Amino acid sequence: MQLALLAGTQSGCGKTTVMLALLQYLKARQHKLVSFKAGPDFLDPLWHQAVTGRHSYNIDTRMIGTSLSTQLIAAQSGFAEIALIEGVMGLFDGRSGVGGSGSSAELAQQLQLPVFLVLDAKGMSGSIVPLVHGFVQYAENLGVRIAGVIANRVGSAHHAGLLRDILIEHKQPPLIAWMEKNAPVLPERHLGLIQPSEVQLPDFLPFLHVEVECLTDLFSETLFTPPKKSGQGLFKGKKIAIAKDAACCFIYPANLDFLQQQGAELMFFSPIAGEAVPLNADALWLPGGYPELFSEQLSESHSWQSIRLLIEAGKPVLAECGGAMLLGEQLIDHDGRQWPMANILPYRSTMQQKLASLGYREEASGLRGHEFHHSTRATEQQLEPCFQLSRGDKGVRYKNLRASYVHWYFASAPEVITEWLGGH
Repeated sequence: MQLALLAGTQSGCGKTTVMLALLQYLKARQHKLVSFKAGPDFLDPLWHQAVTGRHSYNIDTRMIGTSLSTQLIAAQSGFAEIALIEGVMGLFDGRSGVGGSGSSAELAQQLQLPVFLVLDAKGMSGSIVPLVHGFVQYAENLGVRIAGVIANRVGSAHHAGLLRDILIEHKQPPLIAWMEKNAPVLPERHLGLIQPSEVQLPDFLPFLHVEVECLTDLFSETLFTPPKKSGQGLFKGKKIAIAKDAACCFIYPANLDFLQQQGAELMFFSPIAGEAVPLNADALWLPGGYPELFSEQLSESHSWQSIRLLIEAGKPVLAECGGAMLLGEQLIDHDGRQWPMANILPYRSTMQQKLASLGYREEASGLRGHEFHHSTRATEQQLEPCFQLSRGDKGVRYKNLRASYVHWYFASAPEVITEWLGGH
């Protein structure tokens, strides 16, 4: 399979827009393609999927790790000839340093991926040279090759010609594509892009101009060994109920794959629709999402009684971020309105305009995850923490329920998830 990494000079340079445009371009040329997203983001992969029709898996060097990332890529190689990976933040932005842990640069270095560098070219001509040169030089120091430049928000064909010629003149990587400044913009909200199910997917092709005869020649042929099928059966015979709707939508596809590969039967229900947890469920997973956007519907949900019965019966429950917010007494939205929730745990979740917490998390057990939210949790009671973290939300423990703001990546520690969700 041929791979390339699409990276940006910084967040906000138009990387996701260019990613979708390139996916549409490759699809229109009848390429069998898959996509991936570097980092823990939930929303960008949904947009990828809207174009390709296939799950877009998260990969990175920090939460998922290089080994699991290569396995995910290899597992998709049977479905596609081309794989495009969208980077995270700017090329060298990671947990720390320049091109350090979790960065797109580290991923490109470890997987030996060519990089297409996206930059915002609005109002730029000659300045593109020192900008690109600096990125190229630092990338080379890390063993990373920038194969081409993609300019976003270009004013005209004449502007694109200036950029193309000056890159050639100064022996920099070529301008391989550019996007017009009036290309559609994806709408956003407080956690990033809105979900593609809420709007029509824009057609970016009229605004994308590819400058090379065969774009796929710039991709690199990479061969990873497909993973051996695990015969552990950690959840064989177990039925796991999963909340899945517009309020509980932040689900890593790899987590679903992991549970099924380990023998679990997955049963989905919707708290927004007021559906009950399936009666024969052995465990419950409440993923995060956007409960604050559906506060009124959730305040009247008939799901709470069945969730309470399952928790009180001592069955394993894992609640993540928005899923944990559902279990509290109240959800206070951005307008200060108070909405009753399940009232199973003694706290209130309050939305705020600014970011409350962001970062990779690792439990003492070795399970890895990510935290990213705008709400805060408040209580008058002393609650038992359930996670041992060096930083981040240590969560709340009640009976066999674990609730926190962390979104966990199950395959990072299979034995821990087995314990938490009542596997064998």
